[in-house]
Amino acid sequence: QVQLVESGGGLVQAGGSLRLSCTASGRTFSGYAMGWFRQAPGKEREFVAAIAGNTISWNDRRMTYADSVKGRFTISRDYSQNSVYLQMDSLKPEDTALYYCAARPGVVRDTADDYTYWGQGTQVTVSS
Repeated sequence: QVQLVESGGGLVQAGGSLRLSCTASGRTFSGYAMGWFRQAPGKEREFVAAIAGNTISWNDRRMTYADSVKGRFTISRDYSQNSVYLQMDSLKPEDTALYYCAARPGVVRDTADDYTYWGQGTQVTVSS
């Protein structure tokens, strides 16, 4: 069974930091782009960040971020661990959401419908 499992969510005060992890099992995702999305109650799922796999062409995007998190969040991955991470700094109450890890074959994309595999999510709550 192919599975993505997120961890690292929790409750943090505004201005604090969290590091989310996503570990895949069932197959290797080294050739896949991996991304983070989030969804708050009553709102649509929105793109957060994505990072490319190790088979992209020289002119493909390596990583991309939503404007709302640029300069605060950093995405990274560890191919040996089949994992992707999201370092979140300077957190704001509006960052509160259920955060999902996702993967897709091919290049980096910023639309949820383009991703094939999804985790169950980890809750991030930022208090003021």
